[in-house]
Amino acid sequence: MGKMELRGEYARMLPRLRPDRLAHELLVRAAKVKPAGDRPLRAVDATAGLGEDALLLAAAGFSVRLFERNAVIAALLRDAMERASLIPELAETVSRMEVSEADSVDALRSLDFEPDVVLLDPMFPQKGKDAAAKKKLQMLQQLECPCDDEVALFEAAIAASPRKIVVKRPVKGPLLAGRKPDYSLEGKAIRYDCYVFAR
Repeated sequence: MGKMELRGEYARMLPRLRPDRLAHELLVRAAKVKPAGDRPLRAVDATAGLGEDALLLAAAGFSVRLFERNAVIAALLRDAMERASLIPELAETVSRMEVSEADSVDALRSLDFEPDVVLLDPMFPQKGKDAAAKKKLQMLQQLECPCDDEVALFEAAIAASPRKIVVKRPVKGPLLAGRKPDYSLEGKAIRYDCYVFAR
């Protein structure tokens, strides 16, 4: 059996970052907000993992703060970003991403800015073994604990005073913390629940 390696590889995402395809990405559509004056749009990826969702947001023009509480995953994330910064087609996008090794429940309550969008993608506690789960996801799940307090995570996201919270869910998955969204966008396997706030 071959050795498995876990690392972020953003170069393989280049086709998805082309302007003609990026606009059709479900996450980019879910995170869409009107520009707030002259300042750049700001997003927080509160459950960063290896940062692929944050890369999509950064490619769409957001400045993205990424929170990752697991030290090993945070190191993998920084490594992926450093390697991507050496690729001309990715350098500018990655320059809009900033990693903080922190628990997002605490960090969201002490942000030094009000984000336009907060992205939440908490893992479900595993129920048995899913043979169909991707190997990379299985390895991440071994490092990262599932979200043990969905209410605290959602309330922390609200406390950050965003214009929108976007929650990534399996398409048939339950609502995060039982909160009904303002609207949802569904793909074949993923659903984005969107919560809009006046500010």
